[in-house]
Amino acid sequence: NLASLLAAFPTGSEEAAVVLVAGEKAQAPALDRAREAGVEAVHVPWDTREGFEARLDELLRAREVDLVCLAGFMRVLSPWFVDRWRGRLVNVHPSLLPKHRGLHAHRQALAEGVSESGCSVHFVRAAVDDGPIIGQAAVPVLAEDTPERLAARVLAAEHRLYPYCLRLL
Repeated sequence: NLASLLAAFPTGSEEAAVVLVAGEKAQAPALDRAREAGVEAVHVPWDTREGFEARLDELLRAREVDLVCLAGFMRVLSPWFVDRWRGRLVNVHPSLLPKHRGLHAHRQALAEGVSESGCSVHFVRAAVDDGPIIGQAAVPVLAEDTPERLAARVLAAEHRLYPYCLRLL
């Protein structure tokens, strides 16, 4: 998802640009990908949720970030952080919310026997995978699907949907 956002919103773009990539894992490939694209990449260590969020909030405010776009961030943010960035905190989730919230969305979809799954871009709220939906993209569930095969098709849809929704904003 970061690669699709970097391609859609390159440095110097008049429309919008990715100005900062922050991650809690020092060796996250996203940090390297950002640096390769000429975007500031910062490791923000996760010691406690409160400490991480305070440092991240300070960093985002110092860089005058307008919109925080979560991608691959697999932690639950506190109500304090979510409220502080309300209306400016966006996430992409690999299901057609409100279905299949949380982890293992593809396994959930296959276990339920749905004919389609997909992805959602939404504003973040304190509850997991909750908040007003900005956009969704549906993907058919095929008889031969495994969680990995479905995930690959959904991820391709995410790469198109996320930049599209950000342009709407």
